[in-house]
Amino acid sequence: MNDSEVDTDNAEAIGDRAGESARAPYRPSARRIERERYRKARTRRSVLIATASTLVTAVVLYLLVTGSPGWPRTRETFFNAHYAREALPEVLKGLWLNIRLLVVCGALVLVLGLVLAVARTLRGPVFFPVRALATAYVDFFRGLPLIICLLGVIFGVPALRLTGVTSDPVVLGGAALVLTYSAYVAEVFRAGIETVHPSQRAAARSLGLTNAQAMRYVVLPQAVRRVVPPLLNDLVSLQKDTGLVSIGGVVDAVYAAQIITGKSFNYTPYVVAGLVFVALTIPMTRLTDWVTARMNSRQGAI
Repeated sequence: MNDSEVDTDNAEAIGDRAGESARAPYRPSARRIERERYRKARTRRSVLIATASTLVTAVVLYLLVTGSPGWPRTRETFFNAHYAREALPEVLKGLWLNIRLLVVCGALVLVLGLVLAVARTLRGPVFFPVRALATAYVDFFRGLPLIICLLGVIFGVPALRLTGVTSDPVVLGGAALVLTYSAYVAEVFRAGIETVHPSQRAAARSLGLTNAQAMRYVVLPQAVRRVVPPLLNDLVSLQKDTGLVSIGGVVDAVYAAQIITGKSFNYTPYVVAGLVFVALTIPMTRLTDWVTARMNSRQGAI
């Protein structure tokens, strides 16, 4: 038997063993099994410790609150089951107005905020008046308290008696929300636009795109993706602040609770309205956290 035949036999034997090992099921090593068992035990221990500490904290808080001298009076005034059942239907009916305000005002805020952000990032001396006006708008409404803006728009606009201008407090309150929140959202969009490297715009211009096309097709898509989490946070804040339109006499969730409180002098309806807003806000907050975590994981994978 010559050397070539020996090499051929060895290669066939090696191939047969490789095929057998490939067909055999995977069996983790004893060290890997022990490591996985340790991780599971540590996870169970962490869950048990967290559960126990949470229960202890809850019990301590419960005893601290219920053991206070004024707890019986507080429970009757703020946590009365009778007034809670009476207020819940009216609060939910008013909440529908808050939801509609959130949807309409949220869409308008995103559009106006994006326009302001683009206006503030325009280049060239010819656009200086546009940049100056956009900057003045953002500075003014970011510094103006929302409650004052609502009072000025809801009560000030009808006092002008302008022809064709509505005096509906719902519309005027929504307009005040849009004016204020568009200033905050504009800064979020502008921050996203400025995070896009100038080379992206230069590359788009070298391919023959105009400044407007480069902004639309290259800069804005990247900027919007980067600022989605803070935008969702602003929408969560907007959802809560829709209750402030009640200062104009609009019967929303907050004003519905105020009406019942004014009749009974019991503050449970306010607690019900607050819990309803919390229940509406929590899903949006969890959505924001999920989007943020997903974008962070994507950036870490790049």
